[in-house]
Amino acid sequence: MSPTPPTLLPRLPTPLQPVTDPRFAARGVRLLLKRDDRIHPALPGNKYRKLVLNLERARAAGHGTLLTFGGAYSNHLRATAAAGRLLGFATVGVVRGEELAGRPLNASLTQCAADGMRLHFVDRSTYRRKHEPTVLAALQRETATQEAYVIPEGGSNPLAVHGCAALGAELRGHTDVAAVACGTGGTLAGLAAGLAPGQRALGIPVLKGGFLGEEIRRLQDAALGSPTPNWSLDDRFHCGGYARVTDALTAFADDFEDRHGLPVERVYVAKLLYALTALSEEGAFGPGTTVTAVVTGMPPVSGPAHSSTSR
Repeated sequence: MSPTPPTLLPRLPTPLQPVTDPRFAARGVRLLLKRDDRIHPALPGNKYRKLVLNLERARAAGHGTLLTFGGAYSNHLRATAAAGRLLGFATVGVVRGEELAGRPLNASLTQCAADGMRLHFVDRSTYRRKHEPTVLAALQRETATQEAYVIPEGGSNPLAVHGCAALGAELRGHTDVAAVACGTGGTLAGLAAGLAPGQRALGIPVLKGGFLGEEIRRLQDAALGSPTPNWSLDDRFHCGGYARVTDALTAFADDFEDRHGLPVERVYVAKLLYALTALSEEGAFGPGTTVTAVVTGMPPVSGPAHSSTSR
């Protein structure tokens, strides 16, 4: 049984929103949007679900600092910084890319710093090895965070899987296929675990590389004791890699916004909806199928770069 969600960060309802789109209707497919972007104003979507049980664990264990990891445009870093501000945790973000040190911060990292996160930039080789005990220990010495609660890149760990299982449970009885854009795999691992028998989960990776399947199985094994058989991945829609946006994706997202009056976040949600539209037109979903797209992405931070060189 999944742990009971805590009340450290009260959440809002996330409705199921029907979308009437001729590209789906022509195939007899019903499209729903699970508006997880409304779950919390500072931690929308899967960021809330992946962090909330980790925050509860950190508080219960008496940790005053959160240490985590991400790239220069990481939504996870932004969400962790916001959670720290809201709950009184100090936060430290280890950022991939030593060459960024001393440069003006982009809007995303500026927001992290504004929420109190101390940024520590490391070279890419060290960053790739951050999960190794000796490398992690060295990073903690460098950042004086030996007593910190460590959250992995993207927030994906067994507690995150349990947090995201609640998402699957909320979709029981409402859909045949629950689809989500994937970065580190924790959301899909939990979503699949929470679904009812007969439902299936579909992941659309936003990074290229084809590595997520093994990682999702590892996460489910650690959280649940064994992987579940009810999920799959389609690796065709990453558009070249994380945060890469093609002209075709931009045109699709603009058109979807015009058709339905809904903002479409480009890094995750646009790729998910683009993939589902293509799959529907390919006949991947049989007539009468209800497909739910989980809207998870955080909106971009607007504004100029900041001149701070904070680490």
